[in-house]
Amino acid sequence: MKVSTYSLHGVTYSLIVATVFCGPVTGYPANAGSGYKKTTDSSGVRQQRVLRSEELSVITPPPYLPEKIFRNILVPDSDVFRNSLAMNMVKISAGEYIMGNDGEIDYKTLLKDEPHTPYLGKGAPNPYIKDGPVMNENPLEWDEKPAHKVTLTESFYMSATPVTNAQYEQFRPDHKSFRGKSGFSKNDDDAVVFVSWHDAVAFTQWLSEKEGEHYRLPTEAEWEYAARAGTTTAYYTGDSLPEAYWQHQVMNRSYSIAPDKVQLKVAASPPNEWGLYNMHGLVEEWCADWYGPYQLNKQVNPQGAGRGIARVTRGGSHSTGLPYLRSANRSGALPGTGSFLIGFRVVKAGKLPIATAPPVELKKWAKDVKQQKADWDRSKLPANKAVFERPRTYTRVDPGSNGPFYFIHNHEPALSVLPNGDLLAIWFTTTLERGREMIVAGARLRKGAKDWDEPDIFFQVPDRNVTGQALWWDGDKTIYHFSGVSVADGWERLSMIMRKSTDNGVTWTAPEIIGKEYKNRHQVIDAVMRSKNGSLVLLCDADPSSNGGTAIHIRGTAAHISKDMGNHWYDPGAGNPLPVFKEGNTGSWIAGIHAGIVELKDGSWMALGRGDAINGTMPMSISKDEGKTWQYFPTSLTPIKSAQRLALTRLKEGPLLLVSFEQEMTNIISNGKTRKGIGMYTALSFDEGKTWPVRKLVTPGEGDILLDAPCNHRWGEKFSLLNKDHAEQRGYLTVEQAPDGMIHLLSSGTYYAFNMAWILKP
Repeated sequence: MKVSTYSLHGVTYSLIVATVFCGPVTGYPANAGSGYKKTTDSSGVRQQRVLRSEELSVITPPPYLPEKIFRNILVPDSDVFRNSLAMNMVKISAGEYIMGNDGEIDYKTLLKDEPHTPYLGKGAPNPYIKDGPVMNENPLEWDEKPAHKVTLTESFYMSATPVTNAQYEQFRPDHKSFRGKSGFSKNDDDAVVFVSWHDAVAFTQWLSEKEGEHYRLPTEAEWEYAARAGTTTAYYTGDSLPEAYWQHQVMNRSYSIAPDKVQLKVAASPPNEWGLYNMHGLVEEWCADWYGPYQLNKQVNPQGAGRGIARVTRGGSHSTGLPYLRSANRSGALPGTGSFLIGFRVVKAGKLPIATAPPVELKKWAKDVKQQKADWDRSKLPANKAVFERPRTYTRVDPGSNGPFYFIHNHEPALSVLPNGDLLAIWFTTTLERGREMIVAGARLRKGAKDWDEPDIFFQVPDRNVTGQALWWDGDKTIYHFSGVSVADGWERLSMIMRKSTDNGVTWTAPEIIGKEYKNRHQVIDAVMRSKNGSLVLLCDADPSSNGGTAIHIRGTAAHISKDMGNHWYDPGAGNPLPVFKEGNTGSWIAGIHAGIVELKDGSWMALGRGDAINGTMPMSISKDEGKTWQYFPTSLTPIKSAQRLALTRLKEGPLLLVSFEQEMTNIISNGKTRKGIGMYTALSFDEGKTWPVRKLVTPGEGDILLDAPCNHRWGEKFSLLNKDHAEQRGYLTVEQAPDGMIHLLSSGTYYAFNMAWILKP
């Protein structure tokens, strides 16, 4: 060991250096962070202080120092040491603080030129209804509550910056191929990205073995404690974050990702008072914890939830809104995913003890669920008995809800009949459709019950938009759940996951990532079909706009599509050019977004969609080669518009069932009889979609009913009145028929139940 002393501004610094020679030193980088311990000041009184990077840059090391220095370079209990990867490790002393946030964000102070900011926060103007009621939600804060005291009983060392490309590639050299992916993180000293939680943990294990020390990811509590550095404000800089920390900070505009406006070089902005850089922004950072709700009581060395779906990420990132960069903000991601927004830093500390995880309370849709199979024959009605049940709200969100449910926007449902006879409905609830506050809510209608249960969280990846849901029952015991998961906000960059349940939706498998890349063509539609050859076909929008078609993802049997016994999904149209949706043309995608699909008796597949009208009609797409190519045709059906989605299925009685919308008061002809009507209707086809001779408005037909689901409050009376000639005029639809013949239909907020005999009844 060699001991060197340096003087700077009248202060003496000591450095103990390991003598393992790995090559000459070329000098300290100017952004090296903190690295020396102050031993005495001019009066001889012992003090401690972390040096800033500009102070380090003026110190010239002696020529004998090796390049891989700082293997335990400072005396024990020192403020900083540098490890074998040239990471500056800053000592964070034990202590306590208030974790979380019991206040509210003042959105008016954030990015005044940001177009979405005015619509966030309590008292903001309504984004959906002109002169409508002001916003009641403050959507970024519900999971930061309650603020609670946390005690950390042990000191630890935290890397002064996120792990860089150069450091990570010593562990995994082939990761260099990810440099520049999506335009980000190209240089040695840029924060590494495109690392999953599992990758980050593996790095800490490798580094621990390499150095004979214990490295790991920080807990969420350790991370916030270190980020705050003794402050109680939104940022360690105060109530606002200076522009020196900004990296293309935009709110709900991930569609405008701009790599040329982002620099991921670490330590390029000032550190906090404890010498840690990039705690606000640059990249989100993986933490050790499962994401879960906070506990009200005081916590000692908390380790988060005992189990969960997502692992916590902290700190916010480039290319997103400033509120996500606050010290208290909680984000998360599926542990198997990596993106251009997420990196990590490490701590050197003791191993985490086996913690007693807080109890996980069953969700409302999972409580007291009967597991006995339904007796469908017993509940089957005579074929000629017409049944139409009074419409009921299933999105039972309280008007005063302020997260995780939001009254202002509940939409895009999925529905499944369950083996025990219950129904399970899921939908997104959010403030803004592009927003990162979005979660998936779920509710159960128990067999024989009059009303739906109150909703509870069904699926959440914190601070990730989750546009696009589907549920599908295989007819035996397995329920499938599919979802899109955004890289941040919006639905232009989505990954895609699948989960399964074999106990009537009480428990679900961990999300399986079936579409790993964040891209278009992953916006799930509640349109799933199993073909005669055993293929499972899942529809997703091919384009994020109101036109552009629908993609299909296929999971097949070994005999027909899959080469790995049904575990592989593929998109036959991926990489092919956008089709020209004209009569007689062919292409690789379905015409129209938000499509529905059925298999015809001859084995071909038929789909109907929204937009991409052909000859002024709803487009029909036919594939005779299992979705590889489609031919486009006009229909006799009225095209549907924004805030509308059709539903298509084959009934057990044989005919095809379509549920769609008439846009204007028009003649609805059913079996030769004409009736005026507007809004949502059912239609039956007995010739495989060529004609639709039976049409009927979905309405009780007598009296006036004003629907009161949250979406109806948003859309107003004009679109929500039911009577003899008015049906619901807006809504995303999904339909399922139970084995007993009852047809269950959801709009964006209302549940309908009827049978085929009712559709046929004049």
